[in-house]
Amino acid sequence: MALALRAPRFQPLPASIPATSTAFASTARPSSSAAATTAICAAASPFTEATSSSRYRRDAWSYTAQDSSSSSSAAAAAAAAASGRRDDEIALQLPELRRLLEALRASRGKGLEGEGGGGGPGRVALVGTGPGDPELLTLKAVRAIEAADLVLYDRLVSNEVLDLVADGARLLYVGKTAGYHSRTQEEIHELLLSFAEAGANVVRLKGGDPLVFGRGGEEMDFLQQQGIKVEVIPGITSASGIAAELGIPLTHRGVATSVRFLTGHSRNGGTDPLHVAENAADPDTTLVVYMGLSTLPSLAPKLMKHGLPPDTPAVAVERGTTPQQRMVFAMLKDLVNEVHSADLVSPTLIIIGKVVALSPLWVESSEHDTLNNENSSQPSTTVSPV
Repeated sequence: MALALRAPRFQPLPASIPATSTAFASTARPSSSAAATTAICAAASPFTEATSSSRYRRDAWSYTAQDSSSSSSAAAAAAAAASGRRDDEIALQLPELRRLLEALRASRGKGLEGEGGGGGPGRVALVGTGPGDPELLTLKAVRAIEAADLVLYDRLVSNEVLDLVADGARLLYVGKTAGYHSRTQEEIHELLLSFAEAGANVVRLKGGDPLVFGRGGEEMDFLQQQGIKVEVIPGITSASGIAAELGIPLTHRGVATSVRFLTGHSRNGGTDPLHVAENAADPDTTLVVYMGLSTLPSLAPKLMKHGLPPDTPAVAVERGTTPQQRMVFAMLKDLVNEVHSADLVSPTLIIIGKVVALSPLWVESSEHDTLNNENSSQPSTTVSPV
């Protein structure tokens, strides 16, 4: 089926994406215009890519060294990130991180000496920011973000959400992407612990929900074992937010009696998903695959091998709920080829199940393909010169 370019509800179509008379491209096959659209989307990512200029503007404070300007240090850090030298990038941040910790500890010490106390350890809030649309944030999440002293944020926290951070707060990128982890999970644990022990109000921002494939449970467990108070503020997980955006009910009476969330990531990387059990191929269950773009070529055949019908409706959604949202509707047997042809990029959520056909966009996409097939089957007319 066709590649669809569609702005989320309640948000205007950005000027960088040309408006067309139909929501669907003329074909899902690669073309010069499709390639241009993909390039535009990549350049205008709503999220924080590892080497994006917005990241270094936000984190400029952490590169300010006594013997150099923040701009030159940030430029050096960007070069290190671009070449995959994460240790060099971290080294550039260490002096300022240490200075901030010392200032916080000194402030806490003064509080302990005062009459009213108030110099105890800080706390950590694990905050889910939803799939990207800032209007999907909870009120509790907004309040936590606005009250933060330090914000540690992931790649899939949208730029619009980060704009809510107070001017006096410090932001620090700790995101991960394929081939480049700005911080290991253990290093993130230590950062959270160090700043909380120093008395800071730390907010850990995660895309979606922090306890759904977000490793929030590991961070919560680690901090609680160290005696740090942890608050978890749930977010709208991508499955719910994106399904609602497309008009797909994850469960529906007489169509889908259950929904199952799968991770497409292999623990140690690679192209093979962790495990696809036979009961994951239940035709009455809706499957939602997170982070499954690279493993989809292995996942789809396994689902069909275990009994999921090849004509099961499916959709892959890139950057769902953001102005850069793109989606590909297809039957399961065609999904891998269609996603490849559309050149979707991460983050892409995949929904597989009969409920996908309940989306009004499935009908539009089917009608669009039928029209293309009819047009392609008509004989061409050649006009000979007189």
